[in-house]
Amino acid sequence: MNATPLLSTLLAALHDAHLEVVLIGNAAAAMHGAPVTTLDFDFMFRDTPANLRKLKQVAAQLNATILRPFYPVSKLYRMVDDATGLQADFMPAIHGVRSFEGLRSRAVKRQVGRMSLLVASIDDIIASKRAAGRERDLAVLPVLEKTREAMGGRSAGRTKPATRRRKPE
Repeated sequence: MNATPLLSTLLAALHDAHLEVVLIGNAAAAMHGAPVTTLDFDFMFRDTPANLRKLKQVAAQLNATILRPFYPVSKLYRMVDDATGLQADFMPAIHGVRSFEGLRSRAVKRQVGRMSLLVASIDDIIASKRAAGRERDLAVLPVLEKTREAMGGRSAGRTKPATRRRKPE
């Protein structure tokens, strides 16, 4: 299944609502080239009253419903539309990441159709899954670490710091 059309539609609605998000989880890992699959999209966003209004605007535009499946235990907002198969989780906090601002500063920009998307760095994805400690997250860590190695041991879009070479003696 190609998720690009569904993701493009979601990104257009997020853009229209001016809701800034960063893609996280396995969907983000797949965008870095990791051979992983997922049935949903996970995003981190800032938890503000204005952003919650924007999230509701996105859901209305997509004819989707926002659920709070773990309320009041978590701040997870799940957007679903059974007709299109959309399931997108929006979280203001994730394990292993201190702030949205930090996550955003390390994210890389990717094109999905005509829309751009901030994708969490592979390092942040790994840190989050390790910190969450759930069996399904721990199981995918070796795959993500191999992906990071294939990327040259760094997040895409970032360069390694310059190293000084010693002069031959």
